[in-house]
Amino acid sequence: MKLPIFIADAFTARAFRGNPAAVCLLENELDEDMHQKIAREMNLSETAFIRKLHPTDNFAQSSCFGLRWFTPASEVPLCGHATLASAAVLFHKIKNMNSTLTFVTLSGELRARQADDGIVLDLPLYPVYPQDFHEVEDLIKTAIGNTLVQDICYSPDTRKLLLRLSDTYNRSFLENLKVNTENLLQVENTGKVKGLILTLKGEPGGQSQSFDFYSRYFAPWVGVAEDPVTGSAHAVLSSYWSQQLGKKEMHAFQCSQRGGELGISLRPDGRVDIRGGAAVVLEGTLTA
Repeated sequence: MKLPIFIADAFTARAFRGNPAAVCLLENELDEDMHQKIAREMNLSETAFIRKLHPTDNFAQSSCFGLRWFTPASEVPLCGHATLASAAVLFHKIKNMNSTLTFVTLSGELRARQADDGIVLDLPLYPVYPQDFHEVEDLIKTAIGNTLVQDICYSPDTRKLLLRLSDTYNRSFLENLKVNTENLLQVENTGKVKGLILTLKGEPGGQSQSFDFYSRYFAPWVGVAEDPVTGSAHAVLSSYWSQQLGKKEMHAFQCSQRGGELGISLRPDGRVDIRGGAAVVLEGTLTA
């Protein structure tokens, strides 16, 4: 078996920042268990598998493909950064001739289109609802101790818990906050929470680059302690911060060690466009 494989850093214009994803191009069907084995071998937060939907399809000319995402531990229903990485590989390395690609996924059809300043993903926009503090008190205390929390919301569609930290904190506080993910699986094992979002209101302009909000994302429940830059979390964050700020166009920064920037536009059809760059840093052949 020989598979073309790439690694692309998503939500960045520069190599070795943003969020790396492996991207596999499948000319033929792959044994079901091989997807997970390859993802475990690559050992990145996500490995994406692009497959042809019809035998006559062509990676350079077709505009619609199947797409699946695997962490080292399991398959996931949505991954923004690995979708961006997949589109970058098809657009920039395979030289796909289309301006827009459609991916058939577990979250429905997702579109990626080329733009002057990167690639734009058309993702679902997930609503959030107020969450009772006492139900998740142990999880919060375990993760961030006595850090002040200003708002707590839950996204049932994605099973993500969103914690807005107090406006008294700044970006530096969020970047340096020590988050305990090791014990979260013992504290929350009901299946209700699959991801933890910490977020903070952006600081007013004045710096060379101002952001509407900051975030970090943790998903030990699917084998990812902290994810560097997360498209699916921003499909939740966009919903929350749009309501809080009264804005449909936003600029976000995920404060992981690698860091990543996302441009956000809420669409009239109730979905969200998330824009980011991507840098392909490795290409080769997987042999097994």
